[in-house]
Amino acid sequence: MTQPVTLRARAEAEAARLPALLARAQHLAGALLLGAHGRRRAGLGDDFWQYRPAQVGDSRRLVDPRRSARGDQEFVREREWQIAQSVMLWVDRGASMRFSSDRAHPEKADRARLLGLAISILLDRGGERVGLTGTSLPPRHGNAQILRLAESFSQDEAADYSPPEHRAMIPNARALFISDFLGDMAQVELALTKAADRGVRGILYQVLDPAEEAFPFAGRTIFESVGGTLSHETLKANDLKERYLARLAARKAELQRLCTLTGWRYGLHHTDQSAQSALLWLYSALDGRGGMAA
Repeated sequence: MTQPVTLRARAEAEAARLPALLARAQHLAGALLLGAHGRRRAGLGDDFWQYRPAQVGDSRRLVDPRRSARGDQEFVREREWQIAQSVMLWVDRGASMRFSSDRAHPEKADRARLLGLAISILLDRGGERVGLTGTSLPPRHGNAQILRLAESFSQDEAADYSPPEHRAMIPNARALFISDFLGDMAQVELALTKAADRGVRGILYQVLDPAEEAFPFAGRTIFESVGGTLSHETLKANDLKERYLARLAARKAELQRLCTLTGWRYGLHHTDQSAQSALLWLYSALDGRGGMAA
C-alpha cells in the first residue's frame, strides 16, 4: 500500500511537470506552420447529422429537449462535422515507457507525452474535438481541455506494460495510440478490432529508444524492467542479439499486419530523432495527406 507521504511526493512531482510539458508542447506545435486547415468546411457546425444518446461529459446545452422528451433517455443533437472531427488519444503511461539508454535522449514517455499534447493543440486550433479513449475525458474543444489532457499525460502507471484503452470509442471518429507496444499483443489486437468494428480509423505510433533497436550489449549484463518486475542476467549478452532483433522485427511486422487488417496506419519513431519531424508526420497522417484518409 502506498504511504500518504510517498503519494503526495509523486503528486507534487507530477504537478511540477505539467507547466513544463504544456509549454514545450505549445512551442513545438507553434513551430509547425499550419497554413489553411484542410478539415474546416463552409457552414461549420450548421448541418444536422444525427441524434445520439447523451454520454458522460456532454454539456447540458447539447441535449435536444424535443428528441429527449419522446422517451426516458436524453439525446444529443450532433452536427455533420462533429463526428468526423473527433480524435481520441491513448498515450501509454506504463513503466516500460520510462526507459532511456542515454542522458542525451529523452525517456520514451517524455517524447510520447510531448507528441500527444502537441498534436492535441494542433487539432484543437484546427477546430477539432480532442479527448482520450475511454470514459474519463470525452473529446472537446478549448484550452481547458488541453490542460486536462496535459494533466492526464503527466501521470505514470506502476505496471510495466499498460494495455491500450478501447472503451467508449465514438463511431466513425479517428484515434491515435502512442506506445512502445512491447507488452501483450493480444490487448493491442483487441483494441484495434473493437475500434474497427465501430468504424474508427487511426494510427499506431511506436516510440522506441535507439538501444532497443541496436541492442548494443555484450558480456555480462543484467536486464531489468523499469517497473522492477522482470530481471534476467546473462554472461554473454551478445549471444542474445540475433534472437532479440528477430523478435523485435516480428513485433513490428505484427503491428503492421494489424493496421492493414483494420484500416489503421503504423508509424515508428526513435527518441534520438526530431520531435518536430515526428509531429509533422502525425499531423499529415491524421489529415489524410500521409496516406490515411480522414
